[in-house]
Amino acid sequence: MRNLSKIALCCLLLLWMPTLWAADSGWLVSPQNDHAKVRIRAEQSNGGETRLLLDVQLEKGWKTYWRSPGEGGIAPAITWKSPVERVQWYWPVPQRFDVSGISTQGYHEQVALPIVIFGKIPNTLSGVLTLSTCSNVCILTDYRFSLDLAAAVSAENQQQFEHDFAQAMGQVPIANALTQQIQAGFSQGEVQILAERDSGWQRPELFFDTLEEVDLGKPVINVHGNQLSVRVPATDGWGEGTADLRGKQLSMVITDAGLAQDVLVTLGPALTLPQSATHFWSWLLIALAGGLILNLMPCVLPVLAMKLSSILQTEHQTRRQVRWQFLASSAGIITSFWLLALLMTALRLGNHAVGWGIQFQSPWFIGFMVLVTALFTANLFGLFDIRLSSSLNTRIAAPRIEKTGARGLAGHFGQGALATLLATPCSAPFLGTAVAFALVAPLPALWGIFTALGVGMSLPWLAVAAWPKLALCLPRPGRWMNLLRIGMGVLMLASSLWLLSLMVSHLGLQMVMIIAGILLLALILAIGRHYGVRIAAIVILISGLLFGGMLLAGALTADIWRKPLHDNIAWQPLTESAITQALAEHKIVFVDVTADWCVTCKVNKINVLMRDDVQQALQAPDVVALRGDWTQPSAEITRFLRQRGSAAIPFNQIYGPQQPQGIVLSPLLDRDVLLTVLADARGNKK
Repeated sequence: MRNLSKIALCCLLLLWMPTLWAADSGWLVSPQNDHAKVRIRAEQSNGGETRLLLDVQLEKGWKTYWRSPGEGGIAPAITWKSPVERVQWYWPVPQRFDVSGISTQGYHEQVALPIVIFGKIPNTLSGVLTLSTCSNVCILTDYRFSLDLAAAVSAENQQQFEHDFAQAMGQVPIANALTQQIQAGFSQGEVQILAERDSGWQRPELFFDTLEEVDLGKPVINVHGNQLSVRVPATDGWGEGTADLRGKQLSMVITDAGLAQDVLVTLGPALTLPQSATHFWSWLLIALAGGLILNLMPCVLPVLAMKLSSILQTEHQTRRQVRWQFLASSAGIITSFWLLALLMTALRLGNHAVGWGIQFQSPWFIGFMVLVTALFTANLFGLFDIRLSSSLNTRIAAPRIEKTGARGLAGHFGQGALATLLATPCSAPFLGTAVAFALVAPLPALWGIFTALGVGMSLPWLAVAAWPKLALCLPRPGRWMNLLRIGMGVLMLASSLWLLSLMVSHLGLQMVMIIAGILLLALILAIGRHYGVRIAAIVILISGLLFGGMLLAGALTADIWRKPLHDNIAWQPLTESAITQALAEHKIVFVDVTADWCVTCKVNKINVLMRDDVQQALQAPDVVALRGDWTQPSAEITRFLRQRGSAAIPFNQIYGPQQPQGIVLSPLLDRDVLLTVLADARGNKK
């Protein structure tokens, strides 16, 4: 009897309790993708709204995407079998993933996405969820689902859904959660954001919705008290500068210390962003070191002739004369860096690619440098002197400075300028880092960085200007000075011929050989006219013997040098897709960006890349070697370097299963470091 009473009571309670309408698809998996599973739950309310919760669980190392995936990926989407009036997706705060120079926005491990459907829907809600999941590879998976909204569920399941939905909505950004004021502007190739928060900023992050035909890169964030300044590279699909974005609306999410805010702001004119004094001074020191080290790079070989030529002229001169000569040379160096800064400024204002040494991509610039170095060669051989008028010399050298020689101070100024131009094909340590910062910094900062580079390179010259005794401590004059002058002329001639060889990619080998022949013939004729036929004949004989001796030495030692100087690496063209594909196949990737005009690149090739052990390591079956040639302008390579925060070459990077984001090597390659990083990227410890 007691049992019958309990049963009757339960029946009455079931009749009294309101019906709970909810549905659960259970965990869905796909045979094409065993790295992810999804679950869709729904609840239909009496207010004409249906709430859904999409749960996604991913294996470790896998991710899916936010509403705006970034530079790659596809956002989750549902294709409804029955038409629905309006659907609202709510997106929790994402994370940023930077792999192979590509920046994406999404979620890893697990995420719950709230969805609300407005209006009437059928009792059976069905559709197809399309989900993109990525690791080293990307898989696009369809999950078919069907939810019976008329099925009754227990109060416990109902409460669980309510809890999970509320918790997921708690991860969704809201308006006015962080900033008291925010504004955005656009300057050539860059979106700028300035936000203020009374309580200050701790660890801010920004995530951007897609702008039509615009790729927004990884933001550069700086905090200045209660102000947040952000710079975002903006390019078109080809890595070039974008059209004017002023007037367009930018949608984004700003997060900081667990709070998140949805922001919609209109892009206005360029903003004046604050600069951190400590931050800027650290970059100036880096630029100063980069300029100083530039004196020690391989490209200094032709510059050495110019420096020694200045020192040779210090005999029998006063300290004041020596000081002014080296100050003039330093002024030439710094002025040349200012001209480079002016060139970079003009290119930036014109939305063109910028980078260190890109002037050597122009055949007109190379031709000009060939002409200048040829004239300096003739001058060092004593074929002519640059003589200025007495009045002009006096004006150049200043009223209180004695006449400094045939060239005057203008000649020393020109030496410094030429030294800078000949040094630009080299990328020294710290130099590429400083230049990369300068090219995306405000224009005043760009000029400051290039000024620091010029001062750094001229420090040895300034040291002589400060202590002229350093230059006056030379051996006594004698015939050795003439021999040294001829030796320096030979070095400058080699520089001129090397510069001429860079024209092969523009004019062809045959035309360059003809020009080189004409140049050498003109030089020999000039020597004959100046010194006589006998001296010209001796020069021809000595040149022939030297050239023949080099050929003979090469033939006799072929067994020694042929093998290490033969490149057996199967280089493939450098592309982002090649890196992604190699990583998907769990291979090692070695990236080499080079150019014919890059002296440091050639030094790396001879001293490191052509070594037997390095060649063997890069020929391993699990290694993919990719090479990009920047000899001539290339939008793809420019974009590749820009995405990695670089503006100079050589650029070398290694990817692997243990280094999916890549390790950037020093501009001057070290054999042991390269082999160690290769082994670490593979997962083997040496």
